[in-house]
Formats: sequence, C-alpha cells, structure tokens
Amino acid sequence: MAGRFEPLNRTAVRGGRTDVPPGPGGTAGAGAVQRRWTPDGPVDLGLTLGPLRRGPADPTFRTTPDGSVWRATRTPDGPATLRVSRSGTGTGTGTEIDAEAWGAGAAWLLDHLPALLGAGDDPAVFVPRHRLVHASHRRRPGLRLTRTGLVLESLIPTVLEQKVTADEAYRAWRRLVRQYGEPAPGPHGLNLHVMPDPRTWAMIPSWDWHRAGVDAKRSDTIVRAVRVANRLEEAAAMDLPEAARRLEAVPGIGPWTSAETLQRSNGHPDAVTTGDLHLPGIIGYALAGDRDADDAAMLELLAPYAGQRHRAARLVLLAGRTPPRRTPRMYRSDIGRL
Repeated sequence: MAGRFEPLNRTAVRGGRTDVPPGPGGTAGAGAVQRRWTPDGPVDLGLTLGPLRRGPADPTFRTTPDGSVWRATRTPDGPATLRVSRSGTGTGTGTEIDAEAWGAGAAWLLDHLPALLGAGDDPAVFVPRHRLVHASHRRRPGLRLTRTGLVLESLIPTVLEQKVTADEAYRAWRRLVRQYGEPAPGPHGLNLHVMPDPRTWAMIPSWDWHRAGVDAKRSDTIVRAVRVANRLEEAAAMDLPEAARRLEAVPGIGPWTSAETLQRSNGHPDAVTTGDLHLPGIIGYALAGDRDADDAAMLELLAPYAGQRHRAARLVLLAGRTPPRRTPRMYRSDIGRL
C-alpha cells in the first residue's frame, strides 16, 4: 500500500524498503526442514527483512515472484539457506508464515525465525510525534524490526560501506562473497552464496581487496574484526550500550558502524545512526525543514522518541521526503582499476 504514496527512491530503500511480490507462497522442494509460525500481529516481509539486503544483486538475498524471501547465511551451526513466505494473503493479524531451511544451520535458522521476523519487537509502544512520522507509521502496520542474532554478517558489509557510495560498497560485497564464499545449500538456480567464514576473510590477499575496490583501512578493520569474531558475536545477546562498546573496541569501528550493525543483529529500536553524511539532513528536512541539520539537531528532533529513535528514523526514511539536491553526488571511484 505504501507504494501508492511514496516513490521507491534511494532514501526509502535505505529505510529497508524491499518489494516482495504478492505470490502464492507454498513449498520450494525436497530436503528442507519446515516450520509454520503465526505472528501475533501484521508482519510485512519486505519491510522487516529489507534491511538485510545489500543492494539489488546481493548474493545472499533474493525475492522471487512466488512471494518468497530467500536468505543465505552462516549460522553458529554452519551454512544455511532460509525461505520464508506467507501461507495466506494480506498482512493482517493471524497470517501464517511458512519457512523452509536447508544446510547444517537449518534448525538454528528455524529456531530463530520468530526473532528474525520481529517477534521480540513491540511496535505498539511507539507513539508518533510528527505528522509525517504518524502518516508513515499508519501506512506500514507490518513494519517489525528484525533481529538476526548474527553480528559478523551485518558488521562486514557495514564496514565496506564506510566513506564510500552505496554502489561501491555493494559491488565490493558481491565480488568478495561470490569469490570467497560458498554456494548456498538448497535448491539450485537462485545462485545464492553464503559469506566466507572468519578464517577465509582473514586470508584474503591484499590485491583481491584492491580489485574489489576496498582500501586498506576498511580491509584492515574487517581482518581485525574476524580475528575476534567469537567475542563480537557475543554482542548479539547484550544490551545496546554494552554491545556498542564491544564492537567499538575494535579499531576502525565507530558509532556509525556499530549502530548500523546492531540495528540488524540485535533489532534494537533505539540504535540511531550518528556520524552519517546524509541522515541528519534528511531527518532535519523532513521534521523541521532544516536541510543543514547536524547530528546534534537530529538527536534533538528524535528526542521525543527516546527508546524508539531507530524506528522513528526508519519511518522518516521510508516516507521518502528528502531535501532537493544542491550539490553533485558523491564521487564514485574504483580503486580496483588503479
């Protein structure tokens, strides 16, 4: 329904907007472990799982015309592929979710399915304070905050997004996952890949980081992170301040990177992103007409949403209201061609 009101622009996509075709669902094939889950309220699969997608050609994420969302991931039990779809039509209360999983981590994924689809999130506590936020919230009753319980799979692509355009980061993620990851278990034909394990990330040679367009600062940060992967994964069970401190103890990981990671791994509704090039201006313009807002001004505008600032920021992004462009786009470079 939201598509009738806002265009699918880059800001809405950054807010986690991923369109899922209204297909019939069903089952995909033999060899899968299956589960059916009934949420206690409306769940929009595209809005809930959209933040896990890193660009339109993410090798770990697919949507298919039958209304399914596919996700390849590396769980504590090993690689796995998950397929989720609706067993009925609509997004209302009581709509059942069908899930199938393949691979060594299939049981782990199905055990964590409710958390992935926002069972631990309580959108009812959110109270809109601005007209735009109220309208965006009303049009998206199925928005839930996902919680993957997996830190590294969100941290690494977030580090790749530091100080570069989204297109550059997505290109690097695609290349590295396809080159060093492994084909995802389950049905063939989707060309899904599971991201590399920590040891493989640490062993990527400098020239392949370079070919992927990743500078030494970002690659060094990823290597430092994967060397303490077990300690970082523990952050998925921590409260927000403690989890952020755990991540930011790694040189190269700051508040921006930790917030963007914990929004996905921990599903925390208050993990607001600071240090972003565009977000303060978008929030400032949408809520107060201030396109020059900085982090301090943004946090002041979001103060009425204390405890729910990440959700409020997402609803603003999904509304798609952005200030008119007055400067050129950020320069796109490709150090892999140098």
